[in-house]
Amino acid sequence: MLNQVINQDAIANQCKELAALVTRHTEGKGNGLHKTAIDKLELTRESSVYAALHGVYEPLLAIIVQGQKEALLGEETYRYGEAQYLVISVDLPINGFVVEATPDKPYLGLKLNLDPRQLCDIITAQTNPSANKKENSVRGLFVSTADAPLLDCALRLTRLLDRPQDIPILAPMIIREIYYRLLIGEQGEAVRQIATSGSNMQRIAEVLKLIKTDFVKPMRVEDLAGQANMSPSSFHHHFKQVTSMSPLQYQKQLRLLEARRLMLSENADATNAAYQVGYESPSQFSREYSRMFGAPPIKDIERLRTA
Repeated sequence: MLNQVINQDAIANQCKELAALVTRHTEGKGNGLHKTAIDKLELTRESSVYAALHGVYEPLLAIIVQGQKEALLGEETYRYGEAQYLVISVDLPINGFVVEATPDKPYLGLKLNLDPRQLCDIITAQTNPSANKKENSVRGLFVSTADAPLLDCALRLTRLLDRPQDIPILAPMIIREIYYRLLIGEQGEAVRQIATSGSNMQRIAEVLKLIKTDFVKPMRVEDLAGQANMSPSSFHHHFKQVTSMSPLQYQKQLRLLEARRLMLSENADATNAAYQVGYESPSQFSREYSRMFGAPPIKDIERLRTA
């Protein structure tokens, strides 16, 4: 019991130091994600709660050191806060929003983009890989509690921002250790599947990239199953296990996200945006857009522009 209390105190102190570092390196830069001198590492700061941000997220690790956030995947909600981390292991359309933040105590966190090739190198180097373990499909997003060794890695990595001359040599070593900590952590099997050749997750991940590349065209599940070297029924099962949605639902979310971008960034009208992303019926587009974003296209874009 005493060791547990000591460990919790250590984690609280690590989060406090990380929060101070993130605060200092984001102060005066406003809200949002901020790139750093360390490749793949970004710091995030939000001073208030805000409406859902929709986007397609590539594999990443996100650690919260202050505040709370929610991530919505399909109809599933994942809530995580201080000393917890989220891992996204495949390309997924996510709705994310901060649910606890104030100007005096903003939401603070770190985001590290994950490289499956580096994970693969570490898996190969492990002396006792679980290659013969029966594989079950796992969700491509999970939330876990960070332990002291993982937070120590995050601290040492963030401290390097004050010693830029050390970044080229030390940052890759610390990032490699972070990958190792994830692989031996409580969600190690899910992390392992990101980089394991032929795993169900990796085969689904390849199909997700295919859908992303050409989401405008109609698709046949049978063709996608063939790409994954699975039967249609097995493919549908594993696809839903990894993404929480069907292939058609996944494609629909990609289409609606791109349509929103076209209207917001390129001033396309709703009808034109609908056709550009593959809809044949503007009325169907409007209905599905409203369900996903909570308002018809015109009202949603007006709301975003005046926010």
